[in-house]
Amino acid sequence: MSSYLYRLGKLSFRRRKLVLALWLALIAVLGVGAATLSGPTAGSFTIPGTQAQEAQDLLAQRFPQAGAGGAQARVVFAAPAGERLTDPDNAAAIGRTVAALRTGGQVANVTDPLQGAVNEAGTVGYAQVIYRVDPIALTDADREALLASAATGRDAGLTVEIGGDALQAPAEQGVGEAIGLLIAALVLLVTLGSLVSAGLPLLTALLGVVAAMAGIQIVTGFVDLSSTTPTLALMLGIAVAIDYALFIVSRYRHELNAGRSDVEAAGRAVGTAGSAVTFAGLTVVIALAALVVVNIPMLTQMGLAAAGAVVVAVLIALTLLPALLGFAGRRVTGGRKVRTGAKGTMGRRWALLVTRRPVLTLAVTVLGLGLVAIPALDMRLGLPGDNVAGPQTTQRKAYDLLTEGFGPGFNGPLLVVVDAAGNPDPKGAATGAAGRITALPGVVAVSPPAFNPAGDTAILQVVPAGAPDSGQTTDLVHAIRALPAADGAALSVTGTTAVNIDVSAKMGSALGPYLAVIVVLAFLLLMLLLRSVLVPLKAIGGFLLSVAATFGAVVAVFQWGWLAGLFGVEQTGPIVSLLPVMLIGIVFGLAMDYEVFLVSRMREEHVHGAPPEQAVVNGFSHGARVVTAAAIIMISVFSGFILSPEAIIKSIGFALAAAILFDAFVVRMTLVPAVMTLLGRRAWTLPRWLDRLLPDIDVEGEKLRAAEPEQPSGELVSAGTAAR
Repeated sequence: MSSYLYRLGKLSFRRRKLVLALWLALIAVLGVGAATLSGPTAGSFTIPGTQAQEAQDLLAQRFPQAGAGGAQARVVFAAPAGERLTDPDNAAAIGRTVAALRTGGQVANVTDPLQGAVNEAGTVGYAQVIYRVDPIALTDADREALLASAATGRDAGLTVEIGGDALQAPAEQGVGEAIGLLIAALVLLVTLGSLVSAGLPLLTALLGVVAAMAGIQIVTGFVDLSSTTPTLALMLGIAVAIDYALFIVSRYRHELNAGRSDVEAAGRAVGTAGSAVTFAGLTVVIALAALVVVNIPMLTQMGLAAAGAVVVAVLIALTLLPALLGFAGRRVTGGRKVRTGAKGTMGRRWALLVTRRPVLTLAVTVLGLGLVAIPALDMRLGLPGDNVAGPQTTQRKAYDLLTEGFGPGFNGPLLVVVDAAGNPDPKGAATGAAGRITALPGVVAVSPPAFNPAGDTAILQVVPAGAPDSGQTTDLVHAIRALPAADGAALSVTGTTAVNIDVSAKMGSALGPYLAVIVVLAFLLLMLLLRSVLVPLKAIGGFLLSVAATFGAVVAVFQWGWLAGLFGVEQTGPIVSLLPVMLIGIVFGLAMDYEVFLVSRMREEHVHGAPPEQAVVNGFSHGARVVTAAAIIMISVFSGFILSPEAIIKSIGFALAAAILFDAFVVRMTLVPAVMTLLGRRAWTLPRWLDRLLPDIDVEGEKLRAAEPEQPSGELVSAGTAAR
């Protein structure tokens, strides 16, 4: 591999004008395509293979006027103290408000609170607004009309609040990303000591993200993509592009200081650091693409889009970056001599400290991560709703009013679909189903059946006694689904609450198999790369510790509320169902990045005769500075997303930043040198028969070393060390 990339790097350096022109032309074409071919994104959330989705599909076919899958809003009314909503003045104000709601854009139906949607005390009622399109298709004007309608009731003295997904605007990128990029720029400047060197990773990252985002926009013109699809691609695209460019730029600087010519330095930087970048990028791509096995379209789309962004980042690092190095020349050194693995560096001192007390270091590291992981034992999965909105938002106020007026279960009604197409008496079958559901424990009320025009399908609204995210409500959903079909009338349960329950169950069941796939993949890839059995096992153990600690931190902040104010979490609640599986895939890929960049250098030192402990110290010394900078950059980029008002984006940003913190600084830079010291020579043992079977991919660039006619002056840092 290194030989091919070496030639690619030299070619890109020599033909830099052509390479730059081709990339700019490609980005321009993608930009034009994004502007002309892009289509609308979808806000609908589908979960194939679940009863909730099957029920929604049935309703869409037989009962489209029910608005299944369309945006919904609940306009909640509360009477002034000492009054009732049925009082003449209040009733008139409600009537004017309902009339205004019906004039809103895309509104399919609005119910009248005075027609059976007021509590017994007469103090709280609600109007259900159903839209023809999903939430993402609503315009700002549609949402403004909804909010303006509420003002009609407020002007009359009523308390009017609005809940539901109709107010969920599309996620927008804010200042968080800019802050993350600014911090990344400062880290690059401190690490590389040159404006030119620091600017190249940022420039290539921005170009890569523009290309990836434009590509995603083009795909929306041909495929229905979720509105959340670009989020992960943007996060990872920026982070890995900066990191990969940093490794290659740093290696190029070293090669120049080692006495090589500009073009030779570029070739060797791409052939060595580029080989590690290629392998690291491959692990991230495979981990993200493997999200397909979970079979949730939104997660699949996010994984594939992010994998595409990583592919673009790798291609730019291997081709455009050496071309830009050709334009920059020796200005990337900033006039300074690069000290690689020098005896006085902080990285070397830290490695010596760890290797002197490997058992103590290992025990403290594992114990510390284990303590942080404890909250993960209490992790509850769910999808964010009005119950986790900020206390001052109208969504949360509407949620609280409904809870106060009707009970906690009213915020999570269950939609029971009665398929009576095979029954000669559909009305009798639906009425009988309502009676059987009413008899179940945990049911507060069951609405009369509402039939479609054909009269073969009915809807029952079931109000549970428990809150939407309570175990009592989950048990009720299972109990309704367990009722046997009577007289050919089949029952199925859907609605937001049932969808959340099904998603959480599906994600929970997928977590184990997906984790197993990732672990096996990690073992095989690292065994192929490092030609060892024990080192991959160590890497997997460290990865699992990082994931467990990250889950613990997420639960502590977003579910328990620890340090919630610091991270802008206004309301705690269940962890987003999609997060665990997504986090495992991403952390696996990024963890393997740092594993490759650190451990491959240790192996190199060992192969060239260094004693085991010295190989660990030398290898760590060469990589510590750049890996530290790369980790800080990733943490900065991911942390920028914590500023997002969207709960799911905020939690993803926090989780990724915490994962990099634990994996890079605690596992890779502390636990890894300790374990490698304890393993000694055993770390690099491989059965002979297996050694013969495994192909030699030469990620470490040994063929480049063998082909070298003579060693130039200065220290030659071995191939395979990414950007030392």
